[in-house]
Amino acid sequence: MNRRDFLTLGTKETPEKYPLDNKDNPYRNSALPKGFDVSNYSVAPFVGQWSAQQAMHLLRRATFGYTLSSIQGFASKTMEQAVDDLLNIQNFNPSPPVNNYNGPGQIDPNIAEGQTWVYDTINPPEVNFPRISSFKSWSIGLMFNQDNDIREKMTLFWHNHFATEADVVTDGRATYKLNQYLRENCLGNFKQMVKDVSKDPSMLYYLNGYRNTKTAPDENYARELFELFTLGKDSDSQYTESDVIESAKVLTGWRINPATLESFFQANLHETSNKIFSSFFNNTVITGKVGPNGALEKDELVDMIFTKEQVVAKFLCRKIYRFFCYYVIDSQTETDVIAPLAQTLIDNNWEIKPVMAKLFKSQHFFDTNSKACQIKNPFDYFIGFGRLFDVIIPPTLKQEYHAWLIVNFVCSAQGMDYCDPPSVAGWPAYYQTPQYHQLWINSDTLTKRKQLMEAILLPDGLVLQGTSLKVDLISFVEQLTTPGNPNLLIDQAVEICCAFPVSDAKKAEMKGILLGGQTQDFYWTGAWDTLKADTSNAQNRLVVYVRLFSMFQYLLSLPEYQLA
Repeated sequence: MNRRDFLTLGTKETPEKYPLDNKDNPYRNSALPKGFDVSNYSVAPFVGQWSAQQAMHLLRRATFGYTLSSIQGFASKTMEQAVDDLLNIQNFNPSPPVNNYNGPGQIDPNIAEGQTWVYDTINPPEVNFPRISSFKSWSIGLMFNQDNDIREKMTLFWHNHFATEADVVTDGRATYKLNQYLRENCLGNFKQMVKDVSKDPSMLYYLNGYRNTKTAPDENYARELFELFTLGKDSDSQYTESDVIESAKVLTGWRINPATLESFFQANLHETSNKIFSSFFNNTVITGKVGPNGALEKDELVDMIFTKEQVVAKFLCRKIYRFFCYYVIDSQTETDVIAPLAQTLIDNNWEIKPVMAKLFKSQHFFDTNSKACQIKNPFDYFIGFGRLFDVIIPPTLKQEYHAWLIVNFVCSAQGMDYCDPPSVAGWPAYYQTPQYHQLWINSDTLTKRKQLMEAILLPDGLVLQGTSLKVDLISFVEQLTTPGNPNLLIDQAVEICCAFPVSDAKKAEMKGILLGGQTQDFYWTGAWDTLKADTSNAQNRLVVYVRLFSMFQYLLSLPEYQLA
C-alpha cells in the first residue's frame, strides 16, 4: 500500500487526485502533478522558505507531535535555529516513577505509596508487574509533557534499536535503568553506547548474558550484537558463524548484582583462550586474559567491530533514516543520503548529534516527497493528538498514572506496547520489508483508532475504571485565528492536523457539518457568537460542541490525518 492507495481508502476520490508514493512514482523523472517535484536527494542545507508547515513537519518527525504554541515558536525561528533548539538537550533528570499501585489486595512490602521503587534492593515478585506498569505510565507521561526537543523520540528510537522486553526481563528496576541510560545518552556516542549496553543488567537478563560462562557459552547476545546492533545482515556485512561463537567466548563472565542492579565481571567464569576472528575482521585475535583483565575483552570486541566503520555507520544511518524520514531506501537514497550521513558519523567519532543535525537540516528532509509519507505509529497518533488538543488528565497521582497507562494500553492494542516490543528486533514496522509502516494499519487497528479517538472527543471523554481522558474542543477552537468563520476555521484545523492537503470536497463535508446541514455561513457564525455572548448557557455550548465533535470526528478519521 503506497501513499496514494492509503489516501484513497474509504473515499470516492479518484487516485489520480493524489501523487503516487514518492519512491514508486513512475513519473518521478518526468511531469508530476502541479505542486509536486522530483525528489531532492541532497543532504545539503535546506534553502527553501521556512514556514509553519516546515516547522510542523520537523516536529511531527522529531517529537511526539506539537502544541499550538510550539508551532508558533518554531515557525518564528530560522530553520537552523529550529533544528539546533530541537537538538539542544539540556541536563534532564526527571523524578523517577513511583508507587502508584498500593491498594486493596496490592501492597508493596518495601516502598510506600508516592515513593520511588527504582532503587529498592529487592524486587518482590508480587509487585513486579505493578512496577513495570508504573514505569510504562511514567514513560508515557514524559512523552506527553516532553520539552520541545528530540529527547523522548530519540529515546524511543534507541529502545527500538537496543530492544528489550520488560515482560521477559521481569524486573522493573532493570527496565527503568536501561531506559534512563538511553534517555541520558540519546544524542551521545554510538560506540560507547554499544560498550555500555553490552553489560547493562536489562540486556544481560534479556539475552542471557548473565548465563554466559566458559563451560556453557551462550551465543544469544553475540549474535544480536552483530546482526541487530552494529553490522546488520546486508550484503556488506560478512561476519561468520565462527565470529559469533568467538564473540560469545569474549563475553563470558558478566553477572548482575540483584541488590544494586550493577553488572560485574566474574573472572573464574570467563573463557581465557585466544579468540580468533574471520577474514572479514582481518583475522583479528583477541588475546585471552585472566583475572579482572578478562573484562577488557568486551571493549576490544566492540573496537574490532567498529573497524568495519562503513558497514556499521551505514547500518545505523539506514535505521535512523527509516525511523525519522522514509522507509524505502533505493539506490539513489543509499548513495546520496545514507553514505554522506554515515561519513558524518565516522568523521565525528561516532557522535549521533551531528548526524541528526545533517539530516534535519537537509534539502532532502524538507522535500515535498519526504512529507506525509509515513503512517503514524500508535504513539505518534495518540500522544500527538493529546498534545495538540491538550488532553485533560486527572489531577491525583493514582489517576494521572492510570490515565497514562490507559494511553499505553490503547497503543498496545494498536501493536506498540512501550518497552515490550514483540522481539529483540524491535517493532516490525521499522524493519519488515516490504510492508514497513503499513503494518500499523489494518481493518482492525484503523477501526480502533477511529473508535478511541471518537470516545476521547465526547464531552465526558474516554472513561475506563473511573479515569477519564478527554479534550475540550471549544477551548481548542478558541485558540484558532477566526473560529467564527467556518471556512477559515476548517482551513486552519486541516493545516494543523494533516500533513497532506485535504481536498475541497472533504472541506465541503466539514463545512456542511458546522452549518448543521444548511448552506449559509451564518448558521455556524451565529451559533458561535451566541455561545461567546453567554458561555454559561449549557444549551448554547451543546449546540456548538455537537457540531465541533462531528466535524473533528470526520477530520481525524481521514486518511490524511494518519500520515506524518
